[in-house]
Amino acid sequence: MTSDNTTLDASAPRLEVDTLIDDPHTRIVVCCGSGGVGKTTTAAALGVRAAERGRKVVVLTIDPARRLAQSMGISELDNVPRQVKGVDESAGGELHAMMLDMKRTFDEIVEGHADADRARAILENPFYQSLSAGFAGTQEYMAMEKLGQLRANDEWDLIIVDTPPSRSALDFLDAPKRLGSFLDGKFIRVLMAPAKVGGRAGMKFLNVGMSMMTGTLSKLMGGQLLRDVQTFVAAMDTMFGGFRTRADATYRLLQAPGTAFLVVAAPERDALREAAYFVERLAAEQMPLAGLVLNRVHGSGAAQLSAERALAAAEALTDRMAEDTHADTDPDTDPDTGTDAGTAPDAAAAPATDSTADAAPPPGHAENNLEATGIVDLDGGKAGSRTAGSPSPAAAAEQVTPTSASAAQLAAGLLRLHAERMQVLARERRTRDRFTALHPEVPVTEVAALPGDVHDLAGLRAIGDRLALNPTATDD
Repeated sequence: MTSDNTTLDASAPRLEVDTLIDDPHTRIVVCCGSGGVGKTTTAAALGVRAAERGRKVVVLTIDPARRLAQSMGISELDNVPRQVKGVDESAGGELHAMMLDMKRTFDEIVEGHADADRARAILENPFYQSLSAGFAGTQEYMAMEKLGQLRANDEWDLIIVDTPPSRSALDFLDAPKRLGSFLDGKFIRVLMAPAKVGGRAGMKFLNVGMSMMTGTLSKLMGGQLLRDVQTFVAAMDTMFGGFRTRADATYRLLQAPGTAFLVVAAPERDALREAAYFVERLAAEQMPLAGLVLNRVHGSGAAQLSAERALAAAEALTDRMAEDTHADTDPDTDPDTGTDAGTAPDAAAAPATDSTADAAPPPGHAENNLEATGIVDLDGGKAGSRTAGSPSPAAAAEQVTPTSASAAQLAAGLLRLHAERMQVLARERRTRDRFTALHPEVPVTEVAALPGDVHDLAGLRAIGDRLALNPTATDD
């Protein structure tokens, strides 16, 4: 089937992917959406296509499955951009790829914004090690940090971001605010109080107010954990403002005209509901939405045959096979003459007497074809005759009926499969139409489903062709 079979209604605006990635003013493309809809593959395919069209591209993935590295022929991705080999660079483009190392990115921030002694104290702090490895929202925040670093270097024409595989696609946008709320929260301010209050007044404050709360926190958290947290907060005090400043700067970068969001969704109700929610959130945050990528859309090369007609034809074939089987197995009817099987045959058709078997063979007949019990070698006829090497008429007749039945069964099965495919197409079309009715202003491109998984650059190019609505893109 071809991608031409998965076409949008004329009323829905098309997303022109090539126009987007060719525009030199487009510096950041963010692929977002719910989990399992193909964000990583879409981001990688966009990167390959943009690089082969002449842009210097880096793809940042936060997907721990490492599918991106495998499809690009890289043994492993890490926190440093690695050049992808095998990309056509004749147009002057390059492709690099990297995978976010959340903890390493956090360490780089500490090392870059603290002196050596303070940085060492922070990196060795047990609370920091837990926070940098798995605090809620840290991965999303570090993705924003890494995006800000890449953009500040100004080394890349285009940065493509594959957002984290989080439960909600909105976590990527919410992470800076959540971390800022954590750093500005009452709990952190209380723990920072001893470092901010000095002299006798500070001692009085600690003795009167902090002793009771510290005792309570020690019971809840454990004395050692509380001391680790206080040490971490004291060491990070001068860096908290930097976190908030960079988070705000990156957030503004996402709102800038050079950024484009692509919402990726499968043609399924839940995925498109999440996509609709994200579209509304982007509009509320004044972030530039380029359009919707509707991924893994099914098509058919025989769309003119409806599901109803295919099912009716399959039922007709099944009924015909049942009738033929009944006629062949009826013991009371001779299929050749239509007479009762128990009726005595005409005398002229009576079998020969036993003396026939004892008669001498006719002249010239091969002796090895005869024994006392009759013919034993059916394949022993003369070479060149029509019966040489052929089964007997009775055996041939026995083979015809099963072959015909098998062909009919195969045809009926294929018709039912086609009907199921057409029902899937109709369901996907209804789901898509509901989205476009709610958001008629959102450009959409559909990506025809591939017959297998994408595991190399050729597969990524095929996805890129489908993203760009290339008419030569076909399914096998």
